[in-house]
Amino acid sequence: MEEAERPAERAAALGRDWTKGSILGNLLTLSWPMMISGSLYMVGQTIDMIWVGRLGPASIAGVGVAGIAVLMVLSAMLGLTTGARVMISRFVGAGEIASASHAAQQAFVISLGYGLTVTTIGVFLGERILGLLGLQPEVVAEGATYLRIAAISWTPMAFSLMAINIMQASGDAVPPMKIALVFRLSQVTLCPFLVFGWWVFPRLGVTGVALSYVITELGGMSAGLWFLFSGRSRLHPSLRHFSFDWNIIWRMVKIGLPGLIMGMERNFGSMVLMWIMVPFGTIAVAAHSLIQRVEMVVTMPGWGLGMGASVLVGQNLGARQPERAVRSAWLATGIVEGFLLACALTILLGAEHIIRIFNSDPALVEMGGTFLRIAAAGYAAMGFSTVLQNCISGAGDTIPPMIVSIVTMWLVLLPLAWLVPRITDLGVNGVRWAIVTNIAVGATAYATYFRLGRWKRKRV
Repeated sequence: MEEAERPAERAAALGRDWTKGSILGNLLTLSWPMMISGSLYMVGQTIDMIWVGRLGPASIAGVGVAGIAVLMVLSAMLGLTTGARVMISRFVGAGEIASASHAAQQAFVISLGYGLTVTTIGVFLGERILGLLGLQPEVVAEGATYLRIAAISWTPMAFSLMAINIMQASGDAVPPMKIALVFRLSQVTLCPFLVFGWWVFPRLGVTGVALSYVITELGGMSAGLWFLFSGRSRLHPSLRHFSFDWNIIWRMVKIGLPGLIMGMERNFGSMVLMWIMVPFGTIAVAAHSLIQRVEMVVTMPGWGLGMGASVLVGQNLGARQPERAVRSAWLATGIVEGFLLACALTILLGAEHIIRIFNSDPALVEMGGTFLRIAAAGYAAMGFSTVLQNCISGAGDTIPPMIVSIVTMWLVLLPLAWLVPRITDLGVNGVRWAIVTNIAVGATAYATYFRLGRWKRKRV
């Protein structure tokens, strides 16, 4: 009897109207699978860095710097998927499921073009890009090895990300979570075998980290497309009689392009920030890289809740209920702020213990602990940026977040990161305080623009 009820329960979940009922209930029900999905990705990357930490500071620094390039590609693709998320959530909110399914199948044309482009760049130009940062030769060698192999995964990653975002935008967030659970756990399990040569596997070092990433992305792509095209999702895209709908594709690209630009410039700015960090030595670069991985884990639940809120914003705007969209956003912001403040308190009490999880080198532990405590100061404002940026973009108003990101990165963060160590006695810690200042300025900008309410009138 229980088995017989499951298809009916599944059908009811797929048909749920997220524009009605309790806003808090809808937000938590929709967001928790997204929070788990995103957290599993970042936990996988962080555990990988634990294994890399056993290979030494040069490997940590190399993979950390190459990881910025990986995040650039990931962030740009996430930005590009915004167009699909916005259009699909609006169609679903308006009850136009057939139009949402049609938009979903056109979205994969964007994935194909983007994936092939970035894979080609990563494979053939990755080492040259890292060489421009002025890193030590051994750091460049480790980073280039990782980057060339990881780039092979970027085309399947583009497809898996699009499939996941399509399902989430329709209000079906559980399948992406199941995919993330299976394949991220597989990555975490496989990685040390390839890195250290356990059992029958060869010892591959940094190559093993990248190879486990490629295998995971190929599996994730296959599972995501299977869920979406086999009728197990709320939408029913099909490749039968497929033809290009350039109007839909252009509308999605037009909405998503500012997100792509924002993702790329933000991570390019992170590479410039790393270039500013390089003169302070390999330990500083390694510590900075570790803090980035820790912050991925800390902030990802907030990003998951922000993405859930953005789906509610899009669907409620499609249903012509803008005030429910506003309440969804502010409610998510309050929850994320509370979580981040709790994380900040935990970090202040045990920063060095967290760094020792990755590496026990005394110099790295001391500098990393200081960096981590400074980073905790920025968590008081980070929730506003994390959630409201997603919600504004989820409404289809993607140009203002792009402008805020460009201004804060290139007129606030990078100038301060270069200047503060030179005009104060903070030294390398001045770079980290510049990051905190940037977070505060960005949070203020997003909160101000959100309260203006112009995003509610955006047509897509």
